[in-house]
Amino acid sequence: MSQLTFFPASSRGFADHGWLKSAHTFSFASYHNPERIHFGVLRVINDDEVAPGMGFGAHPHDNMEIITIPLEGALAHQDSIGHKSIITTGEVQVMSAGSGITHSEFNASKEEWVKLFQIWIITKTKNVTPRYDQKKFDFSVKDQWIPIVQSIDTATEALGIHQDVQFCIGNLSQGTSLTYTKISSKNNMFVMVIDGSVEVEDQVLGLRDGIGISGRDDIKILAKTDCRVLVMDIP
Repeated sequence: MSQLTFFPASSRGFADHGWLKSAHTFSFASYHNPERIHFGVLRVINDDEVAPGMGFGAHPHDNMEIITIPLEGALAHQDSIGHKSIITTGEVQVMSAGSGITHSEFNASKEEWVKLFQIWIITKTKNVTPRYDQKKFDFSVKDQWIPIVQSIDTATEALGIHQDVQFCIGNLSQGTSLTYTKISSKNNMFVMVIDGSVEVEDQVLGLRDGIGISGRDDIKILAKTDCRVLVMDIP
């Protein structure tokens, strides 16, 4: 039996630290909602805005798959396994924290705010050797799914993580319908509207609204406006 669970943007936890504005779809830091702990292996979706020159100092992670998607601006990354890079809009970053990694993230600009999604996925394999990767994608492609993250066992063009997932972004034109078919009958789907407005099974979703879909093999998404949509196909 299929089930749809609506996650309105207005229902998220919100923190304003001045230099950081963050909306939490699931329980995180001081925001705790016992009904919003995770959706399958999807543990965190943080919608962050970071002030010019500000950011997160060095801090540790372990046994979590972390995906960072800059939406506007650029993010400076440095970690304990030797990576130092700038992640710009149009790129995606993945980090398998594995047995333990320390990293920092700062707004690479001294003038403009950076906006990003940071997403945590519960790992399939614990205590792996920490790893890092990033890649630029052509998000100008219209009206088709662009895979950005997949299982490390099968990923070719997409970035790999230690979990049986597929993340896709669609850049849809107004009036376009696009069907997404999940990669495994064991998985569920979570749709997040990056911008614009869509309709999913008679439910209209606007900016940063989300919807979880269980018990369905596919889902049809109708673009009410020009929009960008993130689909997360997850155990």
